[in-house]
Amino acid sequence: MAQYQIAVVVGSLRRDSFNRQLANAIVKLAPPEFSFKQVQIGDLPLYNQDDDAHPAESVKRLKAEITASQGLLFVTAEYNRSIPGVLKNAIDHASRPYGQSAWVGKPAGVLGASVGAIGTSMAQQHLRNILAYLDVPTLGQPEAFIHAKDGLFDGAGNLSEESKKFLQNWMTQYVAWVKKHSTE
Repeated sequence: MAQYQIAVVVGSLRRDSFNRQLANAIVKLAPPEFSFKQVQIGDLPLYNQDDDAHPAESVKRLKAEITASQGLLFVTAEYNRSIPGVLKNAIDHASRPYGQSAWVGKPAGVLGASVGAIGTSMAQQHLRNILAYLDVPTLGQPEAFIHAKDGLFDGAGNLSEESKKFLQNWMTQYVAWVKKHSTE
């Protein structure tokens, strides 16, 4: 049985982030041959093309973790109807210098949670546009715009039964997507 290492990119730095909680909860729904590692993006310097020849150690670490993965899971917040700057910064770092992108060909899933009624729909759409340019095959259906409200998680941070049923279907589709598109 093949093993799949998935790099999880959480687009929020907030300690009590709904999206970090969602990332921690949804990975429990994956089959045993899938393992997940949240990559750290909060310590990356702001992207500056002048640094491409001599990237910071945190940038080298990020690119190595993405390269070593067989898939990607983006769990993002929505700020001002788009992705958070910290997520865009991480994407830019791992895609540079030109022709040396760590993202190319890595199958991805995108989801997110927000207190807004439309979840993170706009951020997810913007992220999908970026990933398309970076040649990242991204799961299109089912979409998961999670409304972060009371009852989404229990006291231990697990998904409620209603949310678990919906997200189990999402995870099943994501697993099939990664298996279909993984080159390793």
